[in-house]
Amino acid sequence: MRNEILASLDQPDQLEKLYRSNKAGFKKSFAELEEAQMDRQLAACWKARLFYQPEERERFTGKELVRVLILVVLAGLLARIPDIFSIEQEFYFSRNLGFILFPALMLFFGWRQALPLHRLAGVGIALLVSLVFINLLPGTATTDTVVLSCIHLLLFLWSLLGYVFIGAKVGEAESRLDFLRYNGDLVVMTTLLLITGGIVTGVTIGLFSLIGFQIESFYFKNIVVTGLPAAPILATWLIQNNPQLVGRVSPVIARLFSPVVLLMLLVYLGAILYSGKDPYNDREFLVLFNGLLIGVLAILFFSVAEKSGREKSLVENWILLLLAASTVVVNCIALSAILFRIAEWGITANRAAVLGGNLLILLNLVLVTVQLVAVVRKKADFSLVRMAIAGYLPVYIAWTIVVTFLFPFFFRV
Repeated sequence: MRNEILASLDQPDQLEKLYRSNKAGFKKSFAELEEAQMDRQLAACWKARLFYQPEERERFTGKELVRVLILVVLAGLLARIPDIFSIEQEFYFSRNLGFILFPALMLFFGWRQALPLHRLAGVGIALLVSLVFINLLPGTATTDTVVLSCIHLLLFLWSLLGYVFIGAKVGEAESRLDFLRYNGDLVVMTTLLLITGGIVTGVTIGLFSLIGFQIESFYFKNIVVTGLPAAPILATWLIQNNPQLVGRVSPVIARLFSPVVLLMLLVYLGAILYSGKDPYNDREFLVLFNGLLIGVLAILFFSVAEKSGREKSLVENWILLLLAASTVVVNCIALSAILFRIAEWGITANRAAVLGGNLLILLNLVLVTVQLVAVVRKKADFSLVRMAIAGYLPVYIAWTIVVTFLFPFFFRV
């Protein structure tokens, strides 16, 4: 290959083909060439490319591993509180599910980023106020305002996690997008860990059953319940120390799912016309319809936020534009349905929450769609699409605070 390299020194395209055809052989042969045989600038460029050594990434320390294990044990103990103190499980988990996981993740990022004490204290006070509020809130697990507060409390705790994750860069749009990317990576890695855990569980129970021990009840009560909260914590630790594990997987998943979700959404909207179902008179269908809206919105946001190190193609931009436009249609149908129900049967806590959420989502989707149109027409940079998402996140957070903490007073239990 040495002679082939020499013959191609004045042909950059051919040189690149040689490199891609046999990278190891090319690197070895290039190292054997004398500088006098090549242009000095060309030699410097190829040496920088072939022999570049990235800076050694700081490996995790034993101290960090101990901290992670402490968080895992803490989350596991919090999950076992109903059994330990004989508390009603429905009451405990419906109101305190978020406090099992999110504080542990907040501590992890607080330690890792060495956040100043006053920031951590502020987050701690917000957690304590939320914990006291949700547990003293009158009503049962089926009371509308309680259900709404519990659901939106999870989103509020998620926003607190984002605040800790971003740290001092709380005002930077790119940092907010990094948090969204982390969530996408977290879903991928947590799913892999849960699949692995499921396989181990099946094998373990099967092996013990072969020798006459039925350990299902004990295993699920003590191992599964304790281990489930550990999965996101371990996934976060793995992502932060080995970003390459899912750093290339998440963008691929986002690119694959976008056209699939778009096709599914278009087919589904067409099928509604022939199904006889409508969200105006069928409450359960409206709930599912809004669930579909949130799911598609999440796919759209993660597809926009993903960072693969390359510019999106025109086809990808068109897919995102069509997905955003289709989601606007879904949102408008859901919004018109909830307005119809309010006009017919009056305002309730559930209808007010859905109405406000749909209005906020619609406005955000319109902003994203407008920017995508400009990108497709090559009149704007794709970064403006990301800005339309990152800059709008505080609006969602403000709404979760209103629903969580003020709705119980606006709509009496």
